[in-house]
Amino acid sequence: MDQRTPADVLGGLIPHYRFTTVVIMLINLGLYLATAFYSMRSVQGGGFDVDSRTLVDFGGKFEVFALGQYWRLVTAGFLHASLLHIGMNMWVLFDLGVHVEQTYGTARYLVFYFLSTVGGFAASSLWDPRVVSIGASAGIFGLIGAMVAVGVRDRTPYGAMIRSVYGRWVLYGLAIGVLPALIGYSFMDNAAHLGGVTVGFAAGYVSGTPRLGLPAVEKAWKVAAGIVLALTAISFAEMFLFLMSVQS
Repeated sequence: MDQRTPADVLGGLIPHYRFTTVVIMLINLGLYLATAFYSMRSVQGGGFDVDSRTLVDFGGKFEVFALGQYWRLVTAGFLHASLLHIGMNMWVLFDLGVHVEQTYGTARYLVFYFLSTVGGFAASSLWDPRVVSIGASAGIFGLIGAMVAVGVRDRTPYGAMIRSVYGRWVLYGLAIGVLPALIGYSFMDNAAHLGGVTVGFAAGYVSGTPRLGLPAVEKAWKVAAGIVLALTAISFAEMFLFLMSVQS
């Protein structure tokens, strides 16, 4: 069973139980700052809002299947278009991530986040391939879906409470995405949200939480986590090579 100890990382700078979430947040923040400054050089960019051309150059979801650039299904999940965009997503992730990691362990957390991000942007690509889409919300919705799966599998009062709490999270999140469209101003990628929550729920329901006495299963999850980390690194390498090519 993948357990966290109460020890802190970096002399207490990062609590150990939040380490994975904070690392993901730092990657998002670093890429947001890089794209914001890059965008300032563009005639379209202004302030700390990032223009769509920059987002495409840095790996936003755009014509993924037509161009064969499948790495965008990963990198799009680490990009954000404004301070409000990244602020909202990181606020939710900071609270949600610790719950998922304490429930499922680090290995499953990483696999869920990766699969939900890829699944979310794959759904978005199938729905509207030419719209530039980015953001951590596909992965975040996947983590919420994984927590709903806990409540569905657990038929005790605790499971009912989990199901109720995270079920509302899903409804609120989807409502926030749908309401702007009703007034003719749609900026939320609802296909990515639905894809993410569906993949996250399915992964969480199939995997279940870590169990004592099954070391082979837990080792397999650690191997899977290593694979998704490698695939993420490869995707960022592809993004870097693409960025260098458009600058040359």
